[in-house]
Amino acid sequence: MTSLTPTAALAQFAAGLRYDDIPDTVVRKTEDLLVDWFGSAVAGHGSRPVESITRFAEHMGCAGGAGAPKLGQGGAEVLIKRQLNSPYLAAMANAAASHVAEQDDVHNGSVFHPATVVFPPAVAVAQALGRSGRDLLAASVVGYEVGIRVGEFLGRSHYRVFHTTGTAGTLAAAAAVGHLLALDARQMQHAFGSAGTQSAGLWEFLRTAADSKQLHTAHAAAAGLMSAYLAKDGFTGAADILDGPQGMAAGMSSDADPARLVDGLGARWVTAETSFKYHASCRHTHPAADALLLVMREHGLKPEDLAAVQTHVHQGAIDVLGPVVSPSTVHQSKFSMGTVLALVAQFGHAGLAEFDQHFLSETTRQLRDRVTMSLDAEVDGAYPRRWIGKVTVHTTDGRVFQGRVDEPKGDPGNTLSRDEITAKALRLAAFSGGAQAGEMAQAVEHLWQVSQWPVVGRLLPGAA
Repeated sequence: MTSLTPTAALAQFAAGLRYDDIPDTVVRKTEDLLVDWFGSAVAGHGSRPVESITRFAEHMGCAGGAGAPKLGQGGAEVLIKRQLNSPYLAAMANAAASHVAEQDDVHNGSVFHPATVVFPPAVAVAQALGRSGRDLLAASVVGYEVGIRVGEFLGRSHYRVFHTTGTAGTLAAAAAVGHLLALDARQMQHAFGSAGTQSAGLWEFLRTAADSKQLHTAHAAAAGLMSAYLAKDGFTGAADILDGPQGMAAGMSSDADPARLVDGLGARWVTAETSFKYHASCRHTHPAADALLLVMREHGLKPEDLAAVQTHVHQGAIDVLGPVVSPSTVHQSKFSMGTVLALVAQFGHAGLAEFDQHFLSETTRQLRDRVTMSLDAEVDGAYPRRWIGKVTVHTTDGRVFQGRVDEPKGDPGNTLSRDEITAKALRLAAFSGGAQAGEMAQAVEHLWQVSQWPVVGRLLPGAA
């Protein structure tokens, strides 16, 4: 009997998983992740890059017109417009929307944001096909389990140049949609092949504050969805797109480990390892931000007391954040370690309002320039499995304090409660104006009951 390749084994798992196979704790965590994603998706309302991608979806589709599709009849919801479109275009728009606030979830070990590339295509297809809430949850778990393992497989070398959410995200989306389409193992493997050959996303955009990050997630969600539908129709893809001689790892990684693709399949639930984001910034800034907060609270420090803050970080943080020295836009400032720590020092957190109103204030800029990053062997050695936060704080009166956080707020060991997730979603909607307080509260309450839904319907009321 011939043993399966890692890609084939992953495809077999993705095709064969059933809702009843998933532990209750993982189902509940997936519900948490869904509600958390919904808040981020609504927060995309009004964002210029998101609105641009959504206009493209409108122009290419039939949203709002007489021929617009209906739910359960090929239609899916574009959240920020309250209109229906094709699932392909709805997935594209919602994936862009849910990644711009920088509040969507992250899996530490893969350095991958699953929600923004899993839920948009999964919700769109579940709505279009009239699938149940349990179908949606099972498909979402499949997307998380596949995407996270692909991200881990591609490794640290991949992340230096490639935005893993854009690359591994195509396979995550294909897996989730393929599960909703009831692909068999062979078809799922073909979907992976088509998705992987479309994987894309480069970090170069950060240097010039370009809009590409939203394009990465929009493309990944849509390309993965297309790959699954093509596979259902008999379209073939590379059998070993991940670790073949001319596959993804060959062109995009120097430390890929195929064993990570099948690590603990069905026993180790990586979905449950996913972290929530507390600050509205790149996750690489969070450990140091929490460590600085700890020092300031323990010693009663104020922003004006800070003479210098040295952050002790992993190489990945330097690779991504290092190019951002003087951010010129709100979004770019979320990748500036100095800006994030300056806001945290002033306000106790770095939320959407703080970035929007203060990222270029004189106080923020002065504090920003007092923050440095240095490579720390312990922190780098623990990364990416653990994201340790360490800072050395020098005060204006000559004192020196050390701060350390082993699990930033939002990590599984320091997670958000359902009340905190709900509150976060309501804050995000209020900030963007994407939903009124009452309707958002009602939508979130309904989402908490997703496992009981006979059919996945609209998440928000339709446009008037």
